[in-house]
Amino acid sequence: MRMSYLLVSVTALCLASAAAADDGCRFDGTGYSHGATACQSGTQYRCDDGEWTSLAVACPAAQPVKTDPAECTFEGTAYSSGSASCQTGTQYRCDDGTWKSQGIACVQQASAPATMRTCMLEGTTLSSGSTVCKAGEMHVCEDGQWRNLGAACR
Repeated sequence: MRMSYLLVSVTALCLASAAAADDGCRFDGTGYSHGATACQSGTQYRCDDGEWTSLAVACPAAQPVKTDPAECTFEGTAYSSGSASCQTGTQYRCDDGTWKSQGIACVQQASAPATMRTCMLEGTTLSSGSTVCKAGEMHVCEDGQWRNLGAACR
């Protein structure tokens, strides 16, 4: 008798545990655990012991997914993210729509003499004073030679 009572008690306990473990909810083909929230028809709902309960609040607006880094503008010119610009004598880099100071002085050519030589980059001729990002660092063309500015870029 004692053994049967113990067996019935253990069986009841196992069934109760299984039922408690299955107190989640399903919505739109997705399973949610107890306490989880989901947006349904513009309203937030919470899963309470296997039943959806309305929270009576609107769902938060979805944040737009950003795919491309934002451009920066300086004196009416648009620069792609990772580009460099000399602004008030300091080197800046465009970082997803925001100019960030590189903390180094940039090379300013007041007037380029006719003897200044250009630099080549992948078959393209660039004028002296041009800056480019090469191998993660900013370089400037100075009279036909590339000089590493030591500023990180991408």
